[in-house]
Amino acid sequence: MDRWQVMRVFVRVAESGGFAGAARALNMSPPAVTRAVAALEARIGARLLTRTTRRVALTEAGARYLEDCRRILAEIEEAEAIAAGAMATPTGTLTVTAPVQFGRLYVLPVICEFLDRHPAMAARALFLDRVIDLVEEGADVALRIGPLPDSGLSAIRVGSVRSVVCAAPAYLERRGTPMDPGDLTRHAILGLSDRAAVAEWRFGPERRMAVAVRPRLVCNTIDGALAAALDGRGIVRLLSYQVAPALAEGRLVRLFEAHEGPPMPVHVVSPEGRRAPAKVRAFVELAVERLRGDPRVNPQAE
Repeated sequence: MDRWQVMRVFVRVAESGGFAGAARALNMSPPAVTRAVAALEARIGARLLTRTTRRVALTEAGARYLEDCRRILAEIEEAEAIAAGAMATPTGTLTVTAPVQFGRLYVLPVICEFLDRHPAMAARALFLDRVIDLVEEGADVALRIGPLPDSGLSAIRVGSVRSVVCAAPAYLERRGTPMDPGDLTRHAILGLSDRAAVAEWRFGPERRMAVAVRPRLVCNTIDGALAAALDGRGIVRLLSYQVAPALAEGRLVRLFEAHEGPPMPVHVVSPEGRRAPAKVRAFVELAVERLRGDPRVNPQAE
């Protein structure tokens, strides 16, 4: 195995936190990955990783070497890509991940437009209501909602969403419109979790106001709770992007807007930033433009 490939194996082990994850990403066997790292450490004469039964961690020397390897590999890949034209022309398959409903409503149209612009490209939409490791899962771009943890990922903010309370006009006509969050205790509540009989909804800029609600109907999916709300079955609390179409059409009414909590940021995230392949850079550019221009995602676009 040449030095470039050994560096690539070491970087993948460090980023995935283990030999098994690196082996899957590189399509190698775990023993081959282990031997490659051991040979690298023997050649350098320094321990780069510490091993436990569950994970590996970088030593001080390993952390410095990792940064150098990333820089060297990026320069090699950039040189090769420029020579092959890949940095100028999107090629291959693009994998994009996002929360399920956000992906269906806002990301899928961007993916389809991207494919229209680049007929030679293929795409894989990975819509999941959980945060995945981009390197481990082989994803190129992610749409993330909420504060981002510290990481080496490149992130571009495209908007923000809020947790909003709403109900159908038919329900409000039948049961009356609550004027204050405290009035919720006298209304039918639609919940999204079956873990507890009583839920706590928090309000205000610093979320200090707490209201204990007892859902009359609990759904394990967003679509289920939304459908029940649209049918006039009660009051629901969802994210603003999830109810934006129904609010725009007047099928739901937003409640307690003055008591809503702070907004949650929406980011387009990718592992490689401006050194990314053309397919990633082209999609990120398009996604940022489209999402920032959508007032349902970016209220400042209104």
